[in-house]
Amino acid sequence: MTWKKFSGEVLHAPILAEVEQIIEKEYQLGNRLKVCIGTDSQVKGKVIDFATVIVFLREKKGGFMFINQERCTQKMGIKQRMLAEVQKSIDCAYALCPLLDLYQIGLEVHADINTSPNFKSNAALREAMGYILGMGFVFKAKPEAFASSYCANKMVQ
Repeated sequence: MTWKKFSGEVLHAPILAEVEQIIEKEYQLGNRLKVCIGTDSQVKGKVIDFATVIVFLREKKGGFMFINQERCTQKMGIKQRMLAEVQKSIDCAYALCPLLDLYQIGLEVHADINTSPNFKSNAALREAMGYILGMGFVFKAKPEAFASSYCANKMVQ
């Protein structure tokens, strides 16, 4: 899995090492962090582009993110695609959990799923919420799910 910065610079160390280095650097600067993880996807013909982001929020000082992009040629319905997004976010959150717990950093998992039944993505809301909460993570959906709805979305557009 290749992770990069928003600038496009590729991260060469494993993601856990990169995240730990960022946490230590930010703490040395006196910044308190919160991490939000989200995934979005976009269907482009026969290809689905996925982007997963790890957003680091500095308390009252902005933020930055790491990005992983993947392509898939498997045909998926809307519900299956929404749950695939959630799975990618949970996999990332689960991998980072021990490190974030060690440094006592809050973690949210954001799902690009609309809470209004008027939108197609809503079909996956209950399953996504149950899965994320069942894994012990804080769950956010649209309109509060900025990591997936804005940050990851920007990467797949």
